[in-house]
Amino acid sequence: MTEDWYKALDNKKICGAAYILLRPQSGVSSLISCHFAGLPNVIGCIDGTQIPITAPTQNEGDYVNRKSFHSINVQIICDAASLIKNVEAKWPGSVHDSRIYRECSLSNRFARGEFDGYLLGDRGYPCQPSLLTPYPDPEPGPQQRFNVAHCRTRARVEMTIGILKSRFQCLRKLGVTPERACDIIVVLHNIAIIRGEQHPAVQINNAEDDHPIPADVKDGRAVRDLIARNHF
Repeated sequence: MTEDWYKALDNKKICGAAYILLRPQSGVSSLISCHFAGLPNVIGCIDGTQIPITAPTQNEGDYVNRKSFHSINVQIICDAASLIKNVEAKWPGSVHDSRIYRECSLSNRFARGEFDGYLLGDRGYPCQPSLLTPYPDPEPGPQQRFNVAHCRTRARVEMTIGILKSRFQCLRKLGVTPERACDIIVVLHNIAIIRGEQHPAVQINNAEDDHPIPADVKDGRAVRDLIARNHF
């Protein structure tokens, strides 16, 4: 574990876009790609998860998600060791995963070229140079093999979210503000992962993946095609 990780874990302002442990440019991808399934330069895996909350008194309708309960949609990015590297915990449950990523500061930093590598996400995100998604209709050969490697790799964030929810039962319904919960839970989760502590049985819920599929970005498809041809 590098010194940068320990400094980041000591950072008290870790909610929303302020909580970013990704290191710009050199050395970033080496923290992860060597652990993942044949995909080069992977910085992390991204997903959103719905955290139930008590109905707010203001803008109550915005917090009703597609499953008709009140929640916040929390964006999580993790690495191969299930360490949480980035969190956005401020969006109402009705907001789509792709919008959360599009409007977060991390997306802008990728666009400015601050990171040498990319994230992996599901089809709830558009495929783009900084965030690769699976082929929707893969052809036999490299595209199918890319999808298999992508699925195996991205499963890490689903496992991380499962660990988080099994370890911290308060996430079944937050009784404190999302910011306060984030401050406490994410730091404790990362410390527990670093120390190798056991966690309760994990239940992975893939039902959250029934969201609309946004259109891919042309440059993103080109990056995905290049990786599939050269590595699979």
